[in-house]
Amino acid sequence: MKQLLYIAIVIVCFSACQKVIDIDLNNAAKKYVIEGIVTDQVNGVSVKISQTKNFDEGNAFEGVSGATVTITADNAVEYELQETATAGVYTTTGFKGKVGHTYSMYVQLGTDTFTAVSTMPHEVYFDSLNLQTRVVFGESRRVPAVYYTDPEGKGNSYHFVEWHNGVQEKTIFVRNDDNTDGKNLSIQLVSFSSDSDDEDKQIKTGDTVKIEMQCIEAAVYKYWYSLDAGATGEGQSATPANPVTNIKGGALGYFSAHSVQTRSIIAD
Repeated sequence: MKQLLYIAIVIVCFSACQKVIDIDLNNAAKKYVIEGIVTDQVNGVSVKISQTKNFDEGNAFEGVSGATVTITADNAVEYELQETATAGVYTTTGFKGKVGHTYSMYVQLGTDTFTAVSTMPHEVYFDSLNLQTRVVFGESRRVPAVYYTDPEGKGNSYHFVEWHNGVQEKTIFVRNDDNTDGKNLSIQLVSFSSDSDDEDKQIKTGDTVKIEMQCIEAAVYKYWYSLDAGATGEGQSATPANPVTNIKGGALGYFSAHSVQTRSIIAD
């Protein structure tokens, strides 16, 4: 995720545990950015800590060292994360999350404390992946299409991450089942990032496309949705604000417990 200062459209009427924090665009005070995940994969736990930047600063990740970071499973078993060789990245080994279980994140930085809670939703099976042709801005392109069946009963949310020849696509692909509850779905992942018009970035014969499907909580969906809305200029509010967060204590970012499934395809 870009480490530039977050700007997004204010999303209203969310529950009290989710916060929208307005930011002064002119040399605003630094805020911590925390990106925490617990997945159902072995060693799939990671917490990244950085700080916001002003517009005239670079976009490279600059991690924050010296934090105390712990993950607690079901308010019982506590795992202390260790900082890796990459400053600001904290992980642990031998920890595999499970669907239906609740995880708490605790981050201590000096006198600042940040906490968040996330429950890993039950997994919705990632049926298959193929490539389809679609006209985008008047040009014919090949785009990934993911297939899955949303279970009956609203409340399922999904985040898709695309890699093209090993390079992660910048576009945010996020959906919920408000209008697709219980349906068999074929969803095209159409990129609108600034470099998507670059011919070298378009999918060609022999290219490898990998898609990761994450089944996420509603609170995490709102984070990705509001981040995407800010990036694409959607929404009706004129008040700039950072994305909705489920982290308490004043930090930006998110904490997500989610399942992970991947599918890959080579373009023919």
